[in-house]
Parts: sequence; structure tokens; C-alpha cells
Amino acid sequence: MVVKGREEVDQVQTEPNYDRAAEVKAFDEAKVGVKGLVDAGVTKIPRIFINQDKIESSADSACFSDGIPIIDLGSIHEDAISHTKIIGEIRDACEKWGFFQVINHGIPQAVLDEMIDGVRRFFEQDAEAKREFYSRDLKRKFLYNANFDLFRAPAANWRDTFICRMAPNPPDPQELPAVCTQMLIVSSEHIMRLGIRLFELLSEALGLHPNYLKEIDCAKGLLILGNYYPACPEPESTWGITEHSDATFLSLLLQDQIGGLQIRHENRWVDVPPIPGALVINIITNDRFKSANHRVIAQNVGPRISVPCFFRSYLHEDKNQRKYGPIKELLSDQNPPIYRETTEKEFVTYFYAKGLDGIPAIQKFRLSGPGSEQGS
Repeated sequence: MVVKGREEVDQVQTEPNYDRAAEVKAFDEAKVGVKGLVDAGVTKIPRIFINQDKIESSADSACFSDGIPIIDLGSIHEDAISHTKIIGEIRDACEKWGFFQVINHGIPQAVLDEMIDGVRRFFEQDAEAKREFYSRDLKRKFLYNANFDLFRAPAANWRDTFICRMAPNPPDPQELPAVCTQMLIVSSEHIMRLGIRLFELLSEALGLHPNYLKEIDCAKGLLILGNYYPACPEPESTWGITEHSDATFLSLLLQDQIGGLQIRHENRWVDVPPIPGALVINIITNDRFKSANHRVIAQNVGPRISVPCFFRSYLHEDKNQRKYGPIKELLSDQNPPIYRETTEKEFVTYFYAKGLDGIPAIQKFRLSGPGSEQGS
């Protein structure tokens, strides 16, 4: 396969008769997503997916395989020594990486397998059955589309996604697709239990009471997403997901065995290899615990399936105007606040408005420096 050069792509994107807005609109109105393009037999990706940054990085795509930390939670309740050891491992992983994988976390393998299968069933059902759920109305408790920032991003990503609000106010089962209703209900119960346990461990890793993060409602909201990345005919020209960081208190990710997830660590990209039964964890804090950027590469194999679970309130569901900011118990002259306080709604609204541009949304709330409100 011939990789497009910069001049060729520039010519395609600036072609006098090329109406990008019209192509985006037509793609969205078809309501079949990227999966629909693959089903139609495309051998070249539509121009709206061509990403200049990806093309330019293809010649320098080296990625390291250091392996992010893997933390075994199996012995967390055995004795005080094991508990303290795991807390230390979590603290170290959060401070140095911002990502880690957990194994022996208590969610049965059968539940994890069904999560992957449920996403597959939804996206591989007949297009007409999915079309009723295709929407950009964020007030809906279940919806699917291709790229939430489709109309703002300079290039679309090669994936379809569904999003479902499971807490604090779960949907009526009749609001959910029949092919994955039971999966969403059962998995959300397991994910919520594990999330609360992780918030307890993270609180302890910060030197706080185990219930600290739970008591300030960090575990109140839960969104479950299903990502479906069809095999891409030109993976050198687009991304599965462009570089970004999550707008959540805590993210848990289940990925299948195809791989493709990468995180930025010490200014280089590191693969996050799939481990059977493992969940990938990342968190956001006052820079004591890192919030690492990550991305997913498009591939000519697939589909790749992942299930991100986000602990945060939904954009139109957050009636609580509680302000979040650097944890006051951890501040001092040596550790001053880096970010200003904000509500979940303000933060998530900004995240949706800017899209996946590679710049962490939290930078807008930085008190000073590049990317901050004061420094911009």
C-alpha cells in the first residue's frame, strides 16, 4: 500500500470542488457509522478520515513496549502487609505512569467476555436495528454515533461508539438495545463495585481516609461505552482515536486481544499490551497522580473492541454544583494548587466543545502557564 505524501493529502483536502462539510453531513445522516462504510466494501477511506498528523508520523512510528505496571489485587484483603504493598504499587504507578493494569480484580472472566460480545452484537446487527439509536442528543441515556466531535475535528477517527448512562439514574431496560441490555445491567454492577474499591485504594495511596473520594461523589456517575474499530483499508492515513486524555475521575478500560492502545510516557509512546482478564486504569488529579495522554492506532485487522467505563456524571445529568479542585488536605507551600476549582458540568462541557485535539481539557483550568486561562 502506498503511503500518501504531504503534497498529495494537501491537494485532496484543498481540492476546489471538495466540500468537507457536505461530506461530513452526508456521512452522519446515513446513520450507519464507520461499520457501514466497511459493510459497503470501501477500499479507500473517505477524505473526512484522512489525518495529516498520522501521515506525517507514519515514517516515525516507533513505539516502545516497556509495559505499564500490572497490579495484582488478589491479595488485597489477605493481611496488612499485602494491603500496604498494593497501596504502594498503586501510588507508584499513578505518580510515574498515570496508567496501570489490574488483574484478579474480582470481575469474573465470563462477565468480561460478555462485555466484549455485547458490544460486538450491537455493532454487528442489521443497520436498520441500530439506526434508531444513532443520535447526537446527549440527553438520551443510550445512543451511538461515529465520533462525538465529528463536526469539529479536523479529521474523523476510524471508530463507532455507543454510550450508556448507568448511574446514578440507570435507564429503563426498554431504553436499551435488546442485544446488550442484560450485559449493560450486569457489567455495570460489577464495574461499580470495582470502581468503589479502586477509589478506596486511591484515597489511601494519597494518604487520605479510604472513603474520601467516594464521599465527595467521585463514584456517583458511571458511563459505559462500547468502541468498535473495524479493520481499516488505509491505517497509515487515520487514527482509531487521536491523542487525548479522559474527562473523568477514574477510567476503567476492557480491551480485546487485538491491541492498539498506546500511552504517552516520558515523551514517547508505549504500547499497552492486552492481558487476558486485565483492566486498564487511569485517573486525573492535581498532577501528583499523572493524567497520561493516550491514543488508539487504526489497523488493517479487526474489528477491535474496547469497553471504556467512565466514573463521572453525564453532561445533562449533573444537577449537583459541587466544585472540584486540588484536594485541600494535600496542599501546602511545597504543594500549591495547580488548577482552579470547577464543576463537573463546566469541565465536561468544555471537553465536549473542544473535542479530541490532543490537549488535555484540564489545561484550561490551570492557574498559570501554557494552555491555562491566565496563560493563553
